[in-house]
Amino acid sequence: MSLILCEVGPRDGLQTESAMLGPEARAELANRMMATGVPRVEVASFVNPARVPQMAGAEAVVANTVAVAGCARAALVLNRRGYERLRETDCERVHVAFCVTEEFNRRNQGCSVEQSVQQTIQIAESARADGRPVTVILAASFGCPFSGEVDPGRVTALAERVAVAGVDQISFADTIGVGVPWQVKKLLGNSRGLGLTLGLHLHNTRNTGYANAYAAIDAGVGVLDSSVGGIGGCPFAPRATGNIATEDLIYLLEKEGVSTGVDLDGVLGVAEWLAKVLDRPLPGLVYRAGPFPPP
Repeated sequence: MSLILCEVGPRDGLQTESAMLGPEARAELANRMMATGVPRVEVASFVNPARVPQMAGAEAVVANTVAVAGCARAALVLNRRGYERLRETDCERVHVAFCVTEEFNRRNQGCSVEQSVQQTIQIAESARADGRPVTVILAASFGCPFSGEVDPGRVTALAERVAVAGVDQISFADTIGVGVPWQVKKLLGNSRGLGLTLGLHLHNTRNTGYANAYAAIDAGVGVLDSSVGGIGGCPFAPRATGNIATEDLIYLLEKEGVSTGVDLDGVLGVAEWLAKVLDRPLPGLVYRAGPFPPP
């Protein structure tokens, strides 16, 4: 079995960092990760820099990344305005996100869930006309910091609505790291009939991220998001901490016989470099402990 790993460190990983890196440094992180053989990198976020200053200069980030054969550059947008900015760049993929609960969506997107659904459909249609594949990310699919538990049926219904717009992938995001394996199996199982690539965006806030990734393998997941060093979080979700670490995920998958095509040693080198850039230890474990057996 093989699956696609999507590196989200340059975007989700850095969007809550107190040490704000400029576009060139964020592009360097993306370039370093693309050189490891990862098949997709989320390089930027076309959002309002007044709300997320860590993501300012998305156009410059894309411009400073070097396209690599076999690796697609993706960028996140939340609304039509964001897509209009993205379409002026040569970024290959579009990631469109919205929250599945009303309160979180209003805080994160500034509009209702229904408005986000309509915008997402419009963006997907435009991107398809522009020749760009589209991933729709359903944030807070496993639980909401303001509304609590989320009904999997609600998430599935939203996935069905956006699927008709001709999207290429739907990802379920555990934005605040509350999910457990039965939810992974439920969401992926309920949506298998859509005939699309299904993905997961996992956080390890409550130490269930890797268990969820493992469960997703048996449930037929096609794409797993991760962040080098395990950095990241959502600026609009209280106590939402880091993503699952790319190097830790690769170690688990490779030991289980799941091919990733990514150079683990290369990712470890990027994690070590990033720890120096941010001037702090990162949450990931394998970059500190090293691979096994040791080289």
